[in-house]
Amino acid sequence: MRKLIVLTGILLYCSLSFAGGLLTNGNQSSQYIRMLSRSASTDVDAVYFNPAGLMMMENGFYFALQNQSLFQYKTVESSFPLLNNGKYDGLLSAPVFPTAYAVYKNDRFAFSLGFGPNSGGGSATFNRGLPSFETPISTLVPGLASLGALGMNVKNYSADLYFNGKSVYWGIQGGASFKVNSVFSVYVGARYVPAANKYNGYIKNIQLNVNGQYGNAATFLTGTAAPVVTGLANQASGAASEVQPLIANGAGSYTIAQVEGAGYITAGIAAQLQQGLAQLGLSQAQISQMNIAQIQGAFNAGAATLNGQAATLIGTAAQLADKNVDVTQTGAGFTPILGVNISPAKGLNIGIKYEFMTKLTLSNSTKVDGTGLFPDKGKTGSDLPSILSIGADYKIAPSFNLSASFNSYHDKGVDWGYNIYGEKRTIDHDTWEAAIGGQYQLTKKFAVSAGYLLTVMGVSPQFQSDFSFINNGANTYACGIQWKPTSRITVDAGGLYSSYTTDKKSLTDNTTQITYLESYKKHNIGFTVGLAYHIGKM
Repeated sequence: MRKLIVLTGILLYCSLSFAGGLLTNGNQSSQYIRMLSRSASTDVDAVYFNPAGLMMMENGFYFALQNQSLFQYKTVESSFPLLNNGKYDGLLSAPVFPTAYAVYKNDRFAFSLGFGPNSGGGSATFNRGLPSFETPISTLVPGLASLGALGMNVKNYSADLYFNGKSVYWGIQGGASFKVNSVFSVYVGARYVPAANKYNGYIKNIQLNVNGQYGNAATFLTGTAAPVVTGLANQASGAASEVQPLIANGAGSYTIAQVEGAGYITAGIAAQLQQGLAQLGLSQAQISQMNIAQIQGAFNAGAATLNGQAATLIGTAAQLADKNVDVTQTGAGFTPILGVNISPAKGLNIGIKYEFMTKLTLSNSTKVDGTGLFPDKGKTGSDLPSILSIGADYKIAPSFNLSASFNSYHDKGVDWGYNIYGEKRTIDHDTWEAAIGGQYQLTKKFAVSAGYLLTVMGVSPQFQSDFSFINNGANTYACGIQWKPTSRITVDAGGLYSSYTTDKKSLTDNTTQITYLESYKKHNIGFTVGLAYHIGKM
């Protein structure tokens, strides 16, 4: 029953990112949402994607404020045969996903600031919980089948299950860019990453269908089933005591029929003894052959078994009581960042950026924890992997730019802990992304863009669980526009759609030993609008 009370498990690793690595958000600008390839950017979003490339901009001050509205639809399907309904739908939403950038650039130096959700930034809701909530409840029904012999036929169950998780790792970045010569420029900076996860969930109002009527499971088990079983145990103990005088008087080797025939007991007492043995599961043939000493042993053993069953029912009732979790986890880390920009030929720009691993530890602030998994002030590691980004932008024609990007997320360098099933979450290979995007200038003020992104994750089956799964492949498509109403103002708008592979995992339930499959599905949609302003010599 351990999984029944695990409301959040290792959900601190449940990535709410919409583009990027296992945890890292790559969607850090409106230009990205409409184009997908920005690793060689020389616009204001180069603060994040290619900070050394800021030296390619005109002198002056730049400010940008952008927002994305992002939605991810998740589905977990379980083939476990005892579930009422094996489909669990969840929505991860981030209607407000802001990014902001500021740059001051002169001939040789540029100083920049950036702000945005480096990881997470949304809220995940599963109104029916997850299979790991419900599967242990469903296994109770077959285990209570023996109560049918007592006139309590348990046929089905119901429960109220809910989970909501919110996660955001803000990124506050600052740094300086330096122009080495007309070909090379470099960047040194760092990002401060304050993180906060908040989990709310419950398993409550678990009910059992007994003789066609639903009622509270804990109340039934403690108030009805356990007392009935305890009563039978007391009756068995009483019957064992009642036959003791027969044994003391030398009739221990006699059968019930023989002691009745000898006048030691009445026909009524003989019938009671036979009825009591039948309630313990003995057949009439067995009862007829047993002597009084064996009968006493059967009653004592039956009493012990029944008392154990009653204790089990009471223990099960305790596990089926309402469980709630209200936990906030907070922590902070630093990410050193280095960048190089290369402009080897007219119209060609190459950007390279390396982000070091972010060491980050989260500390629990626990209001309610019915699981025992989140001790107040407990600490958990949540490091972010290092990232290498390489991009190239080439002006094929005066009105057409083509861009390509490659990002490598070094996931194997991070300890991802254990999943809810107790398996070590392993990585087969690092995540990588390849993107291509293009922008065509329709007029001096209007441009259109489109892009494609291929993402290949490298998580193993042992990494996956219904609480935290990563689909191993994704295709993302984007398009949008850029509008410059004045020489100082730029407006970007666009949208994207991501489709993911369906991943599956084979599981075996410890209680029933039933082997079944879980499948993990998701897709994303997102929209953005951004505004940039330039103050300087035009």
